[in-house]
Amino acid sequence: MNYATRQLVFLNLKNTNLKMKKEKPLKYNAPALNKGLDIIEYLSKEGIPQSQAEIAQGINRTPSEIYRMLVCLEERGYILRGVNAGKYRLSLKMYSLSHTHTPFDELKRVARYPMQELSEKTRQSCHLSIINNDQLLVISQIRSPNAVSLSIEEGTHFPLSMTTSGMTLLSMLSQENRETILSRDAHYKKWKKEQKEELYEAITTIGKTGYRYAMSKLTSGVTDIAIPIGLKDSELSAVLAISVFSSSLENELNIKDILNDLKNTQQKINKLICN
Repeated sequence: MNYATRQLVFLNLKNTNLKMKKEKPLKYNAPALNKGLDIIEYLSKEGIPQSQAEIAQGINRTPSEIYRMLVCLEERGYILRGVNAGKYRLSLKMYSLSHTHTPFDELKRVARYPMQELSEKTRQSCHLSIINNDQLLVISQIRSPNAVSLSIEEGTHFPLSMTTSGMTLLSMLSQENRETILSRDAHYKKWKKEQKEELYEAITTIGKTGYRYAMSKLTSGVTDIAIPIGLKDSELSAVLAISVFSSSLENELNIKDILNDLKNTQQKINKLICN
């Protein structure tokens, strides 16, 4: 065998090996696990209880295909089923597991006392939120000492583009990170050019003023006041907010006083984070 022939054989063997490597599957197929994750992700995306038939349709499967998985997820505590309608919703187990050990545990700990002081002084509930899976996630809440007030439960998710706290968090990100997150935002993707420009103008204003207050887009008659916590474009960035009845701002409360109290609390929490 001459040199040219040996080279040709070598190249053929090399190409064959490359093809075999490309054809070799890189991932294992786990149908049951995929089915369970599809259910959890679908319920998370929908945000409201869903029937077995609705879940099956939503993940392109038949009701009989997902029956055993629903039973398993319910027994393990990942989903809950309503007594009357029999519809399924996510429990807080995923939230609990994902936040067992995170950098935000320390933030929640150091922020709790300043937030209690804020709530007592303003007589309003306050809540602390972060970005989680491209959404706003409420990680801590201090209830108002008043008998009647607004309450936002821990573990609740909201759209970033539709909330005052979400816009405040977006103002803390680099332009690249912000655009990446918004490109996946279901609301933002449906907006017209003018609506997108309004959002960016609001984010720019927050960056300059260091706070935002506005009427809620999700709940009528409510005004949200938010201020950033932590450092810009860092792993430990959050937003502290107070939601009040808009009528109270006109009759009993002063927006400037609430903002001053929020800024004082911001300074206390940031100082504790740095220490």
